[in-house]
Amino acid sequence: MFFFPISDLNATKNKPILSWIILISCILIFIYQKNLGYHFEQKTLLSFGMIPSVLFNVKQLSDELVIIPSYMTLISSMFLHGGWMHLIGNMAYLYIFGDNIEDELGKIKFLIFYFSCGIFAGLSQALIDINSEIPMIGASGAISGILGAYLILFPKKEIKVFFWFFIFIKIFRIPAMYVIGCWIFIQFFNLNNSEESNIAYLAHIGGFIAGIILILIFRKKRSNQPKRLTKGSLPNSN
Repeated sequence: MFFFPISDLNATKNKPILSWIILISCILIFIYQKNLGYHFEQKTLLSFGMIPSVLFNVKQLSDELVIIPSYMTLISSMFLHGGWMHLIGNMAYLYIFGDNIEDELGKIKFLIFYFSCGIFAGLSQALIDINSEIPMIGASGAISGILGAYLILFPKKEIKVFFWFFIFIKIFRIPAMYVIGCWIFIQFFNLNNSEESNIAYLAHIGGFIAGIILILIFRKKRSNQPKRLTKGSLPNSN
């Protein structure tokens, strides 16, 4: 059985410029990364991936691998991916859900929101094993935050989901709360299999929680702004 969201029925007022820039950047960096050759690609992952033991100064990289400060890898790691499926999955979710969150928050807040979710996700995974020497890469944590925000803002908006079970193929329209709810359930269900699958499920959960918290904070600030009167809000005069 296979199911995957392919689009949402949730129009935006503005073009999601930042979401497109992030998406295109990730694709171009991945193409560049794959053209480096195996040896140089591995060096790139060590230099720009987030390595918990290096981040917390338990261990150090060799001088030739140190290109940016270790804390900056919490951001640079979001633009690296381990394979085509890793990239396609992340970018598909960013394309489907990111535009609405950017539209809701505006450009500056969206940028702060996106990277904050990614940083929190990375720290959530790193703190579990600060001695780990495995580079953590991918935009999954930041995009998990987008899913958390989408769940809060648009729980009833319909998502088109591609479903495939043997010879049965169909596209369903399912409310976002069920699609995203199923996704977060899978993250918790697979939490104990992180080492075997080499997938940072805890980072996904951490990013998701960060997204929920941050969108509530940003939305609260927005709701405190004075409301403009419209024609519909004025009393009728008969």
